[in-house]
Amino acid sequence: MRRALTPKFRYYLYVWSSNPSQGDPAQVVGAGNLSYTFNRFVTFGAGITSLPAVRSTEGQFPYWLGIDDRLTADEFFRGSYTDGVWFKGELSSTVKYMVMFANNLSILGVSATQLDDRFDTQSYSVVWLPSTGEFGLYDTFGDFDDHQTVATRLGAHYTHSLEDKQSQPGANAIENSQIRLTDGSIVFTPDLFGPGVAVNTVDYRMVSLDAGVKYRGLSLEAEYYRRWLTDFTGVNTGGIADVTDNGYQLQASAMVVPKTLQVYVSGSQIFGRYGDASELRAGANWYFRHVRGLRVNGEWMHLNDCPVGYTAVPYPVGGNGHLFHLNLEMNF
Repeated sequence: MRRALTPKFRYYLYVWSSNPSQGDPAQVVGAGNLSYTFNRFVTFGAGITSLPAVRSTEGQFPYWLGIDDRLTADEFFRGSYTDGVWFKGELSSTVKYMVMFANNLSILGVSATQLDDRFDTQSYSVVWLPSTGEFGLYDTFGDFDDHQTVATRLGAHYTHSLEDKQSQPGANAIENSQIRLTDGSIVFTPDLFGPGVAVNTVDYRMVSLDAGVKYRGLSLEAEYYRRWLTDFTGVNTGGIADVTDNGYQLQASAMVVPKTLQVYVSGSQIFGRYGDASELRAGANWYFRHVRGLRVNGEWMHLNDCPVGYTAVPYPVGGNGHLFHLNLEMNF
């Protein structure tokens, strides 16, 4: 028994309840994963976790600048939580990696009867931390850690998945990562590409590159995305041209009062054949107990033709205009 119970073997279990977002069929969701750390170079895991498709799915949640809402470009391009196996660790003291093989881009809202038996989703990430070998707790956004030496980060991600309409979560499912065009349309919608056209599968590939710098409470962080949708199959899909979309996000923040008050401004844009979208936002975090997990966040957004949204985020598909929301986070 002692040999089985070792610090190298870890389990992570959680329950997630959000009735307004998930609806009556899924008022409480349970998930988790198992992992074993061989050494600092290799950890093997299996279960449900987030695909390392973009920086915000590397494991920083909930420590973003806003509370539980990514910028719209990040939300549009990213993968989500799914089931699979993965390896992660260090290549050197300043280089980290993760490789994941999974069933699809998002398992949330998908029943077992909708899944096939193939691991046809792969996601890879590598992060270089050249100056200090770290970028704050969990590589979070913003410099709550108050770096006294300049900290820098460069990251690269690649994800490939053969997606089918049966494996997509419902339109209002939390953490919905359904593949959309830049006008907000779900790619599997019947007749979207013309009368009598119905897409059954599509080949999804996405690359993201990010960079950041932190120093004495100041941070500047950026990410670029490029996505390809190819090899459409289904009824009358032979005439659908390949789709290539691009986007970026930029975030700047400052700890005006260390461990107490943070202000930030950020923006993102998405460019594609079916339309362009953009947003601008500004906000502040008040850490009233001087700890990272307890804060009040106020955020203003201005949206232009928002191509993504659902009930778990404050922005709707097609959103235009101004939005303000106020949140309290308690993460112990």
